[in-house]
Amino acid sequence: MSDIRQLTKKIIDFRKKRDWKQFHNPKDTALSLVLEAAEVLEFFQWKNEGEIKKLLRNKKEEISDELADVLYWILLMSHDFGIDIGNALSKKIKKNKKKYPINKSKGKHNKYTEL
Repeated sequence: MSDIRQLTKKIIDFRKKRDWKQFHNPKDTALSLVLEAAEVLEFFQWKNEGEIKKLLRNKKEEISDELADVLYWILLMSHDFGIDIGNALSKKIKKNKKKYPINKSKGKHNKYTEL
């Protein structure tokens, strides 16, 4: 399994060899992230539970590719913005533990303001 730093280095090397940094401003990288996330959603649009189970069996590689594209943009943006994404995720989990204490949120889908 690759760690975040190794994956980030791979994508930065990929970009550098193609001279694409010139195109990667914050607006366009954020747009690319959203567009790739929308491609993940497209697999599930209009599908019922049975169709989704079948889709996950039969289109796993294609879904995997789109999830990898989403991760690509997250890692690229966090690198370009000087954000340690692993640390940011750890901090966010701590914040969410406070927002969603187990005794109030277990088994519920409510937003923290509604608990």
